[in-house]
Amino acid sequence: MSRESIKNTFSLMLITLIAGVLLGLVYEVTKEPIAKEKLRAKEEAYKAVFAEAASFEEMGEVPDNTRDELVSQGYDADINEIMDVKDQSGSHIGYVLTVTDHEGYGGDIQFAMGVKADGTLNGISFLSIGETAGLGMKATQDSFKNQFSGKKVDKFTYTKNGASADDEIDAISGATITTNAVTNGVNAGLYYINSLY
Repeated sequence: MSRESIKNTFSLMLITLIAGVLLGLVYEVTKEPIAKEKLRAKEEAYKAVFAEAASFEEMGEVPDNTRDELVSQGYDADINEIMDVKDQSGSHIGYVLTVTDHEGYGGDIQFAMGVKADGTLNGISFLSIGETAGLGMKATQDSFKNQFSGKKVDKFTYTKNGASADDEIDAISGATITTNAVTNGVNAGLYYINSLY
């Protein structure tokens, strides 16, 4: 090995080491603000689906077998967490679930959904969605999201011909994959609530 090769190898090692240290420092500096922003976004989503709530209390870990149970029912989704929703007096008024559906056109779709104690769906609010602009992203519009609000059903279906019943959702034109993913995610959440509570 020539003197020049050793010098170049040492220089490359030094540059890699410095870059690694700097990357680690950037991660440490940004870790806490990113975590705070994610928590703030979750709290906003919870309030969007349960405006009358005074508090949201985590109900513990979602059981490990939940994913398998949902898949056995035809839902490619995960229940990430479940919150107990309480009013000003501390009384239980419902649940907020964080659901991730894996069937989106642009990848995973994560949203919060509120379910009142009587089983009525209070609404949905997106936490993460990367669907096609002008098509699947229309799922974030109130005209689509509000179709899920105030409905007490066991399961939703979507239609391209106009919803005519409480358990029907109007599909987003040109984005049936997104419509299917959101509908299945909501159905997974409803199934979870109904089977456990």
